[in-house]
Amino acid sequence: MAVSDHVDLETFMAGVEKRNPGQTEFIQAVREVAQDIYEFIDDKEQYHAAQILRRIAEPDRVVSFRVCWEDDNHNIRVQRGWRVQNNNAIGPYKGGIRFHPSVTESVLKFLAFEQTFKNSLTGLPMGGGKGGSNFNPRGKSDAEVQRFCQSFMTELYRHIGPDTDVPAGDIGVGGREIGYMFGQYKRITNRWEGVLTGKGMEYGGSKMRPEATGYGAVYFLNNMLTHKGLSMEGKTAIISGSGNVATHAAEKIVQLGGKVLTFSDSSGYIHDPDGISQEKIDWVKHLKTVKRGRINEYVEEFSGASFHAGKRPWEVSADFALPCATQNELNGDDARMLVKNGISAVAEGANMPTTLEGVKVFHDAKIMYAPGKAANAGGVAVSGLEMSQNSERLAWSDERLGQSLTDIMLGIHEQCVEYGNSEGGYVDYVKGANIAGFKKVADAMLAYGVM
Repeated sequence: MAVSDHVDLETFMAGVEKRNPGQTEFIQAVREVAQDIYEFIDDKEQYHAAQILRRIAEPDRVVSFRVCWEDDNHNIRVQRGWRVQNNNAIGPYKGGIRFHPSVTESVLKFLAFEQTFKNSLTGLPMGGGKGGSNFNPRGKSDAEVQRFCQSFMTELYRHIGPDTDVPAGDIGVGGREIGYMFGQYKRITNRWEGVLTGKGMEYGGSKMRPEATGYGAVYFLNNMLTHKGLSMEGKTAIISGSGNVATHAAEKIVQLGGKVLTFSDSSGYIHDPDGISQEKIDWVKHLKTVKRGRINEYVEEFSGASFHAGKRPWEVSADFALPCATQNELNGDDARMLVKNGISAVAEGANMPTTLEGVKVFHDAKIMYAPGKAANAGGVAVSGLEMSQNSERLAWSDERLGQSLTDIMLGIHEQCVEYGNSEGGYVDYVKGANIAGFKKVADAMLAYGVM
C-alpha cells in the first residue's frame, strides 16, 4: 500500500526547508503554491499517495557548471552557471536564462518551479525549467559578452535540445546574448534546430516575441477588468522596470486608452504626470537597448518629469500597478501604500515581484491581483509558438500570433476564475492559477506512475 504524504502544510514546509537550507526564494515560491494546493488536494488521496506536490517541489535535476572566459584585458574570469530542470511531465523543459549578479541556485529553483505552473496554464506542451549565471553583462564589451556566452553554451549544450529543454532569454539575456549562444550551439552540434527561443527574425525567431510578456500582462489585466464590467479607458498605471516587459506593457496600456505614469530601474524611478506617450516609450526603449543608459536620463529629455533616486514607484497614486522589474520588489508596506492610495488592480509582469506579505495585503483588501505565473505567461506562450514555427519550418503572421496570444491569455484568465471564484464574486487569482497549473501537471505525473 502506498505511503501517503498526507501531513499538514507546516510539516510539509518544514521538510522543504530542511532539504533546501538557506534557499529563501525557492522556499517562498513553494509556500505560495502549497498553501493553495493543500486545500484543493485535501480530499484527493491519489495526489497524497503519489507524493505529487513533494515531487514537483524537487527538481528533476540541477546542473551546475564552471564558466571560464577571458576579458578584454586578457584576464581569466570564472563564473558559475546553472540549469534547473524542474518538471517535464507535460512537455520539454522550457524557461529562460538569466545573467545577473543576483543569480543563485535558490533563485533559479524558484523560477523553474514557478515556470512549471505558468507553462501548464498556457495549455501548450511545455515543462518548467530555468537557467543562468552570476555573470553581469552590464559594462561589458560586445566581445566580452560574446566570449562569455560561447563559453556558457559550451557547457550547457549537452543538457538541452528541441525535445529535451528549450531555454529562452530573461534578465540580462536579450537578442544579442541569444544570438551568441545559438551560434555556438550550432557550431558545436553542426545542427540547426529550435533549441533556443527569442531568436532574431533572420534565424528562426518569432514575430510578437519581444512584445509578448508585456502585452500579455496587460491583456490579463484587461480580462480582469472586463470580468468586473470595467474598462482601462482613462485610467492611470504605475509600472516598475524599464526593460522589455515594462516598455511593452506601457505600450499596450496606451493603446487601450490608459495613461502610464512611471518607469524605474535599480537607480530609482521617474514620474511623468503628463503621461508616458508612445513617443516617450520609444525613447526609453532606445535608451535601454541601444544606449544602455539609466532611467534618470528621462528627466533631462522630457520636462515636467521628476526622478526619485533609490526609490520604487509604489508611492505614486494610480488605478493600476504593474511590477515588471524583478522578484520581491513590492513588499507589505508597499502593498499597504498602494491600497491606501486607492489601487484597484495589480498585474505582475515580473516573476514573484510581490512578497508573501504583500500578496496577503492585496488578498485581504480584495484587490484584483494577478500573480506572475498567470499574468506574465504571454512571453513563454509565444516562445512555445516559436517552437511550433521552428518545427514546421514556417513563420506565422502577426495576425495569427496576436490572436493566439489574446486567446491564450483569455484561457488562462478563465482557468483562474474557475478555480479561484469565491463567495461574493471575488476571484482569488493566485489560488486559481496555482490549482489550475498544478492539476494538469499532477494528472500527467499520475499517468506515468512512479518515476
